[in-house]
Amino acid sequence: MILLRLQASNAGSIKQPGRAHAGEAAMILGMTLASFTQFHVIISLIGIITGIVVVLGMLNAKHLPATTALFLITTVATCVTGFMFPTPFDPPAAIGCLTLAFLVLAMVALYAYKLAGAWRGAYVISSIIALYFNCFVLAVQCFQKVAFFHALAPTQKEPPFAAAQAVLLVLFIGLGIAAFKRFKPVIRAPAVA
Repeated sequence: MILLRLQASNAGSIKQPGRAHAGEAAMILGMTLASFTQFHVIISLIGIITGIVVVLGMLNAKHLPATTALFLITTVATCVTGFMFPTPFDPPAAIGCLTLAFLVLAMVALYAYKLAGAWRGAYVISSIIALYFNCFVLAVQCFQKVAFFHALAPTQKEPPFAAAQAVLLVLFIGLGIAAFKRFKPVIRAPAVA
């Protein structure tokens, strides 16, 4: 984890990475914590939006190479930047690890095996699971940070939170089944000159 600290005083002393010191503001990749959080949220939303477009393409048996690459890159970036926050390993970090595992599987299936045979199914399922995890975290964040949703489920143990997560899970199971059945694109090899 790359965690940089701005020192307000004691410029010559040795500091340990990841430890808070009096008078210092946390910096991650040269950004304040607030700026880094905004950056993380923006790439997360780009990953979710492009992931939805990719899934809609799958439902129409269309492979969208540029959108798929953007989905995979931004979703990996979301996971990696999520690990950079100065917090201990927690449930979101565990979801980030799982998401990365599914993203690696999706990339291997798509780029190494060109969706041949069972790799098509591995790609569809792993991509949809990675998108589901991103949307799951979005729902959690909405219930934590958006006043309307927070009022409905302040501890995230209330029925509205459970209902929202259940609807999300059922929706993604349905999308996964439909995409698995419909997504059978023909990936053309590049022309040899």
